[in-house]
Amino acid sequence: WAYARPYQREADRRADLSGWLHFYNHHRRHTGIGGHPPASRVPNLSGQNS
Repeated sequence: WAYARPYQREADRRADLSGWLHFYNHHRRHTGIGGHPPASRVPNLSGQNS
């Protein structure tokens, strides 16, 4: 992710990290786990117990 586009400042790169991590773990399909995002493998990821 850090090299997908050039960043002028380290602070800009760091600011984009949380959004990229959310996409990677919650939306991007991973072939190693049957095309599901990693978050789908973790029960109660949001911390909501109902």
